[in-house]
Order: sequence, then structure tokens, then C-alpha cells
Amino acid sequence: MNPTPLSQSGTLDPTDWDELRAIGHAMIDDMLDYLRDVRDRPAWQRPSEEARAALMAPTPREGKPLSEVYDEFKRSILPYPTGNIHPRFWGWVMGNGTPVGMLAELLGGAMNCHVSGYDQSAVLVEKQVIGWLAELMDFPVNTSGLLVSGGTVANLIGLTVARNHALGQGVRSVGVNNSRAMVYASSQTHGWLDRSCDLLGFGKNSIRYVNVDEHHRIRIDLLHEQIDRDLASGLKPICIVGNAGTVSCGATDDLHALSDLAEQYDIWFHIDGAFGALAKLSPKYRGLADGLERADSVAFDLHKWGYMQYELGVVLVKDGELQSETFGFAPSYLDKFSGGIAPNPTEFASKGIQLSRGFRSLKAWLQLSTYGTDAIGAAIEENIDQIEHLRKLVARTPHLEQVGPSAMNVVCFRYVPENMAASGVNSFNAELLVRIQESGLAVPSNARIGDDFALRVAHTNHRSTREDFDILIESATRTAELMLLESDSHDPPSRQD
Repeated sequence: MNPTPLSQSGTLDPTDWDELRAIGHAMIDDMLDYLRDVRDRPAWQRPSEEARAALMAPTPREGKPLSEVYDEFKRSILPYPTGNIHPRFWGWVMGNGTPVGMLAELLGGAMNCHVSGYDQSAVLVEKQVIGWLAELMDFPVNTSGLLVSGGTVANLIGLTVARNHALGQGVRSVGVNNSRAMVYASSQTHGWLDRSCDLLGFGKNSIRYVNVDEHHRIRIDLLHEQIDRDLASGLKPICIVGNAGTVSCGATDDLHALSDLAEQYDIWFHIDGAFGALAKLSPKYRGLADGLERADSVAFDLHKWGYMQYELGVVLVKDGELQSETFGFAPSYLDKFSGGIAPNPTEFASKGIQLSRGFRSLKAWLQLSTYGTDAIGAAIEENIDQIEHLRKLVARTPHLEQVGPSAMNVVCFRYVPENMAASGVNSFNAELLVRIQESGLAVPSNARIGDDFALRVAHTNHRSTREDFDILIESATRTAELMLLESDSHDPPSRQD
């Protein structure tokens, strides 16, 4: 398709819609084949030198036919993704999307709605999705919420509401000043908390990271003592953060005990449920997130264990009025009217930090409507059962050992060669991880449990089978044995983590 000459038409629409239609149909066919055949490709591969060179081209002052640009996409971009759509990708906590989600992106892109508010279908869709998610999390029917880019922003919004709950809405004018506000969380909490306290002006020193027990759950007794000490010192506790699925081991804090403590001290209770909250969708394992419904706010990602396309995070807040007071704004150019398109042009923008917002809710609505929550819950159950299979494989495989506790959908393990000094085991496993990734066979990531480096499998992949985990263990063992053959002295490999 030739670029439209702006000097003649002044539009970016095509001069030949039929030609565009043909290329568009080819794109859809190609991408469906790409998803269908994903198992036939490496789980990950490094972009080629040719691709890197092509993607350093100068700024395109003049366009060229879409067919040529699409060919370049297929050569230089399509073969080199993160890899998280692959059945043997278990790194970090990345979901892998669905074919329906891919089509939802197309539909939403065509509508290209601005969803700050306004009287439009996209607003109705987001309200419905928030209502569905509140029901699934056992939150009240009048729960407020917002779809955002991901867990960091969702948690930031929850913490900001907690701040204003404790310090009053006047903080929006005068700032935090010397509020002496304190936030409490376990030592296993994700890095979003550091970043959020930095952005909110509290500083990282406002966080009390509390030690965990042998199961990586926050010590309630130590938390209780810390709050009492801070109150005696004139500090102001404003929020307790609970975890439903910690990064390293998938642990969930005692959410009921945390809620009891928050009620005792009248402190906001927020839960980071990035992936663990979605256990609520599984009848078999919903108890793993028991107590989540007692939180004042919760954040989680549908692009993780909801298997949806990026970016799709969620924050739910029980006190919708407080959320709107925390983020509301009313510039003159966004007046409300009694009729027309703009009776409330900032309805969703006044619940978070974005004014310009895309039609994120469509991919959630389309996938929840198409698959149903029972099917998603069944996939979550299968993931947890598969992780139990992996735990058993690790336990019975020579030289492999589980590192730290394992909960929900996460397990960490390492290879321990005979007669290797403890100081060399970490670097050996770092090299082992890299070699597995570079083989293209599978992608686990890593974790540090105490002083131990471990390979980490965080399973939020609806395409995996039990055989895929058999392949992982076979690959890890075979690769480790090859590494040992390469080093007669059993010295640690030169590559460091």
C-alpha cells in the first residue's frame, strides 16, 4: 500500500482501502499462525545483528509501502520477542496472553477511545469489568476501581488513597511535609513500595520492612511490636501492606491477622495481589488468598495470572468516594454538562493519575466474556498442580534441591555438584541459568533466597504441560553435567550473575 500523499488529500487514511484490507487480512492470518505454532520456536533467542542494524535506521522522513514495512517487521521484530507466549517461559511473572486477547487489541485499536470519562460504551465496559472483578475478589458491589498499566501503578494508587485517608485531603495542597508517616510490609515485598514512597514524598525511610517466618510470611508479632514502637516515638502509621503471592516464593501473608491489626490501629490495609489474588478464581485453591476480601484496597494484574495481554493491571478500592477525592480534579476545559458527550469527562481520570486513557477494559471484557471465569480458574488450578509436579521432579533428581519454601505457583531450585565449595555453587547456577535461557529450550528466571542463588519458576502459563517441566529438569541436569565436564577442576565458571 502506497503512503497517502498528504499534499493531495490531507488525511492518513489509505487511498486504496481494498489494498489495506488485503494486507490486514494477511497480518491476522500470520499472527494466528504465529500463536498456533509457538511451540515450534525457541522460548527465547537473542536478536540477530541484522535485526539490530535494521532497527537503528535513521528517522523515516518519507514513508514507504506498508507491505515493505510489514516485511521488515517479520524479519527484524517478530522473531525476537521476550518469549513469554512460549509454553516453556516461566521467567519473572509474565502471562502469555490469548488469541482472543490479540483480536481484542485490534478491535480496541480501531475504536481508539479516550477513556478518561465521557458518555460512551468504553466507560460502560470498564464499569462492568470492575464490577465483575470486585465480585470475583469478594469485594462489595459498590467497590470503586480502575484499570491501569500494571501492578506498580495499581499499588501506587492504593497507597496514595491510604495516604489521604490518614493525612486528610489537605495533603494535596500542603504536601506531606513532616507527616512522619510510616508504611509497614514484609521484607519480601516487591520493589513497587520503595518507588511509591519515593514518588509520594515519604522517602524510603518511611517503610518498615518486617522480617518473615520460615514460610516467607510477615511476622505478625514483630509487626505489632514495630507499630507500638513507632507510635511511642510520635510517628504516624498509615498503611499495612499484605502480600498475596510474594516475588521469590509465592507466599501469602496471614491476611486475616493483618486485617485484624489494621482495624485495631485504624490503619489502611492494602494488599499487593499481583498474581496471587487471582487464586480467588479457583474453587480448589481460592483458600490461598483467604482474607483478601478484608482489604481496604487491592492491586493485581490480569496480564499475569489472568492470562491477558499487556498492559492490564487493576486496583480496587472499597471507599470509592475517598478514591475520587484523592485524585479528583476539575479544570475549566473539562466542565461537566447536563447533556451531550461530557456529563462527566473525568470520571475515570479522577480515580488515578492518567488523563489520557486507552480502551484497556475491552480486552478484559472480551476474554472474560469469551472464556468465562471458570475456564481461567481451571487454568490456574492446572498451573498449581503442575508446580507440585515440578517440586516432585526436583526432589527425586540427583544434585537438584529446592531452595526456600514453595507456595502457590512458584518453586526455586538449584544444582549442587558433588565436592564443589559452597562459594562456587552460586556462580555455577548463574551460569546454568544463562545456558538454559540461551539454548532456547526454556526460560526460568532467578531468585536469591538468603545467600543462595536459585533458578526460579513462576508459573502463569496456560500453554504449559507437565511434559514441559520434565524437559526443563532434563535440560538443567544435562547442561549442568556438561558444565562439569568442561571444568576438570570444578572451579566456578567465569561468568557471574
